[in-house]
Amino acid sequence: MTMGKRTQAATLEVRLLREGIIESKHIVQAVVCDERGRVLSVAGNAETATFVRSALKPFQALAVTTTGTLERYDLSDRDLAIIISSHKGTIQQVRQVFNILWRADIDPSALQCPTPEGKRSPLEYNCSGKHAGMLAVCQQCNWSMNNYLQRKHPVQQLIITKVAELLKMPADEFISAHDDCGAPTYLMQLAQMGYLYAQLASRSNLDMERIVRAMTHHPAMVAGDGEFDTELMRLTPGELVSKSGAEGVQCISRLGEGMGLAIKVIDGGKRAKYAAAIHLLQQMGWISPSVAQALSEKFMNLGKYKRLEVIGELSFL
Repeated sequence: MTMGKRTQAATLEVRLLREGIIESKHIVQAVVCDERGRVLSVAGNAETATFVRSALKPFQALAVTTTGTLERYDLSDRDLAIIISSHKGTIQQVRQVFNILWRADIDPSALQCPTPEGKRSPLEYNCSGKHAGMLAVCQQCNWSMNNYLQRKHPVQQLIITKVAELLKMPADEFISAHDDCGAPTYLMQLAQMGYLYAQLASRSNLDMERIVRAMTHHPAMVAGDGEFDTELMRLTPGELVSKSGAEGVQCISRLGEGMGLAIKVIDGGKRAKYAAAIHLLQQMGWISPSVAQALSEKFMNLGKYKRLEVIGELSFL
C-alpha cells in the first residue's frame, strides 16, 4: 500500500456535553483509503497500530467462501451474515448459528468460544457465528476441530494468508494475540484496516462480493436491532458496509467506489466511535442529512440532559 507525503493530521475530539457543558472527552483517529492502498485522508496518524478485533470478521469469513464450505453444506447468505456477526444472542441469531453446525454435522459442544454470563450455551456468545464458520471449514477440509483456535491450526493459517494477500505482505509479519473469544486477532495500522475495507467495497472479488451481499441483505444478523452496524446498513441499503470491533474500532466500506474508512478511539470508548463515524460519513457525503439525523438521534443524543459532539475534520492528502 502507498501513503502520501503527510499521513498525520489533527485528531478528532468527541465531547460528552451535559446541558451544554463539557463533561468528558475522547480522542479519535481515522483514515480513508482507496482500493489501491492509497491514504486519501486522515485524522491523527494513519500508521497508528491497534488490534483489529471483530472488524476482521468479514475477512475471516474468506476461509468459508474460498473452500467450498458454503456449497457443500448448502449455507445461505443469512448463514454467512451470522458468521461475520457480532450478534446479540437473540433466538433468531442463535438458531442461525445452530443451523450452520447442524448442516455441517457438528455438535455445538465443539464451539470453544465462552458461554456468556447468565446464559446456558456458547451458541449465545457474540462470536459464535465466526466459530461455527471456522468449524464448518475444518469439517470441509478434514482438519482437526479440538484445536481450531490455535494460531498454527490450518484454518487460522488460511485466514491470515488471505488477509496477507489482500495487504500484499508476508503472513508471518503479523503480530497476533488472542481475542476475548479465543481466536487470534492481529495488530494492524489504521491504514491497513482502511485498505482492507476499500477492497471489500471494490466489488472486484467474487468471494468478497458474496460477503458484502450477505451483510447488506441481512443487516439484522450482523449485529442486531438497535445496533450501529445494523442500523447504518438498513438506512443506506446497498451503499455502505459497516463492522464494529471492540476497544473503539469501527470500519466502513463505501460500496462501488472502492473506499474504506477505519476509526480508532484511543481510550476504547464505544459511544465515541459511533459519533465519530456519523460525523465523518456526513463530512464525506457518504450519508444524507436525513440519515445523519436519524443516526444522531439514536447514537449521539444520549438522554434528556446529555449528548455527544465531534470536533475536527479529516485532512485530505
